[in-house]
Amino acid sequence: MNGWWRRVAIALVTVLTIVLGYTLVFSVGMARLEDEPISFAQSAQVVVESLTTAGYGGYAPWESSLMNGLVLAMNLTGVLLVFIGLPLFAIPLFRQALETAPPESSPLADHVVICSYTQSEEILSQQLDRAGIPHLFIDREADTVSELIETGHNAIRGNPEEVETLQAANVADARALVADVSDQTNPTVILSARQLSEDIPIISVIRREEVGSYHQLAGADNIVQSRQVLGNDLGRRSLSSIAERLEAAIEVDTEVEITEFLVEEGSPLVGDTLRESSTFDRMDLTVIGAWIGGKFVVSPDPDTVISENMILLVAGEYESLGPLNARPLPDPSQRDTRVVVCGYGTVGQAAAETVAAAGYEATTVDIEPMDGVDIVGDITEVETLREAGVQDARAVVLSLNDDIPTIYATLVINQLAPEVEVIARANSPDTVWKLYNAGADFVLSLATVTGEIIASEVIGDRTALTPQTGFDFTRLSATSIAGQTLGELDIRAQTGATVVAVEREGQLITDLGGHFTVRSDDTLIVAGTDEAVERLRPLLG
Repeated sequence: MNGWWRRVAIALVTVLTIVLGYTLVFSVGMARLEDEPISFAQSAQVVVESLTTAGYGGYAPWESSLMNGLVLAMNLTGVLLVFIGLPLFAIPLFRQALETAPPESSPLADHVVICSYTQSEEILSQQLDRAGIPHLFIDREADTVSELIETGHNAIRGNPEEVETLQAANVADARALVADVSDQTNPTVILSARQLSEDIPIISVIRREEVGSYHQLAGADNIVQSRQVLGNDLGRRSLSSIAERLEAAIEVDTEVEITEFLVEEGSPLVGDTLRESSTFDRMDLTVIGAWIGGKFVVSPDPDTVISENMILLVAGEYESLGPLNARPLPDPSQRDTRVVVCGYGTVGQAAAETVAAAGYEATTVDIEPMDGVDIVGDITEVETLREAGVQDARAVVLSLNDDIPTIYATLVINQLAPEVEVIARANSPDTVWKLYNAGADFVLSLATVTGEIIASEVIGDRTALTPQTGFDFTRLSATSIAGQTLGELDIRAQTGATVVAVEREGQLITDLGGHFTVRSDDTLIVAGTDEAVERLRPLLG
């Protein structure tokens, strides 16, 4: 029973109870106080006439004060029902009944059908909007659907597990379907979708790694394990930053510094686009990449707006980033090879496994004793962190399911070991700025990472490097493309890889534009996935 009918039922039961109660009392009063017994039906008639102020028939006047008081009470009750019951119950019910019910079908075609609505799907929706791809939400709750429509989304009400609902969503003509309801529900959604289309690409978002095979058996084409992906990326981050990886690819002796810095609140960069900002020119800085949401973008669009807590990868010869009001991220390369991983759920286990696979030591901490946990304790307590040895660690990875203790632990770690890099998981995108303000050096939101990964699967954007895709910097000879400009080559569009720097005659050149002409003795430093680099090699001969 939905909210509308529940309110109707409550109102009817309330009125009926009042009528029956007064009828019984009036009948007894007429017999004992007025010495004029009447039937229950006659009593009910008088009560209804009193409550509706329609008159009293032949029973007035009454001799006893108690009967007059009873009739007066019935009159007052009738007035209260008119002046209170109507505004509170009747009018809202009529207004609600007249409002248009949420739609249960859609005419959209070549769209993405999204089964469920969470913060992850909101991130996905933003990415699809930017790509100009129409999409449709399916949700069981009428209120959720109405809110989605009010905020400009396409949405219908229905159960995504039912074939009829997916048919009403025009799944047969959709470009993709995303199932993100639950680990147990998604397979049913997938099976129903396969009844309508054998060809539609289906993406299923799972919480536990072990259920992935069942979703594939049901017919899912892609499985998104965002918690596993997030843990892997947090672990990789604790091993080396993007700046370190780029520096490792550079062989020439140069004074150009490669730095990742966090744009803090109050920075003069905030609100400017990369194209508009004159600060980079004054300081002779070149923006090579940026962390935008849950993905790293190489050579971001010049119209990218710089926001608070954006991490920029820059190259240049500078003395200080003070004028930018920006915080350089720590360089863990000079510290111990041990990483402390706090929280040993799916994300924490993936982070610890990534650290161990790289030959580093992972010290794991959790409030619950379990296999694989080295230290049992509360990470918001100084004693637990001291026992874990965070003061001497290379980095601390916070991978908790709750953002509140994560924020608190960040504050404690920054006081206890201010030089240690704090890498944090945020469950909600709204918590990211709080963690940065608390002193975290690198934060990834689970919802953002999930939405970005799904978007990359649907859109197929090879230039957006999500945690799932991974990438590295590679050195390649430019002999076969000598004499051509980077604009003519259009390497990024053709392969997904991006030239971020060129080594020439012992110098490192990072300020590259479309008019930059490649020489035969140049060495290109390229950012991209393994697949992108392999696509580039034939182009370079």
